[in-house]
Amino acid sequence: MSGKPLKTRLSLSLAVLLSSSLTLGQAQADSLEINLTLPEITTGQYHRPYTAVWVEDAKGQSVRTLSLWVMQEGEGYKWLKDIRRWWRKAGRDDMNFVDAIASATRPAGKYPISWDLKDDQGGQVANGKYTLLVEVVREHGGRDLVRHKFQLDGKPFKAEIAPTIETGTISLQYLVE
Repeated sequence: MSGKPLKTRLSLSLAVLLSSSLTLGQAQADSLEINLTLPEITTGQYHRPYTAVWVEDAKGQSVRTLSLWVMQEGEGYKWLKDIRRWWRKAGRDDMNFVDAIASATRPAGKYPISWDLKDDQGGQVANGKYTLLVEVVREHGGRDLVRHKFQLDGKPFKAEIAPTIETGTISLQYLVE
């Protein structure tokens, strides 16, 4: 055993235990886990889609943009307005915001997206009614806007959104810790 008195060892052990518990508590915060699938589309002229994933409140106001996948080089930003609803609700008024959240377009595949239940300013959202929106637009291709209403009320849930031409299956899971 260590040469430290029992009281000191117990105090250190308790401090380590509390520290671990606090860290685990932070890692287990409530979240909405989204799995978005972009399907393989075999057409002559395929371009990776511009994709926006965001949440609106019951009044239709943008709460949080979770993902924005666009071509960032050259004239890529000029096509942002083609992601029509997201552009009108969240994008057109603040290009610094767009620069901060945008990332490259994605090929066909499955993509996990996690929402920590905070708004775009970093504040915790209240319980209530919300809508998940996924807008996918391809140059020389289609456009799909998928909506799914849900309730944040402390009760966990799972949901699955049927595939469209531009999206595969989208699944949601509200995790409550």
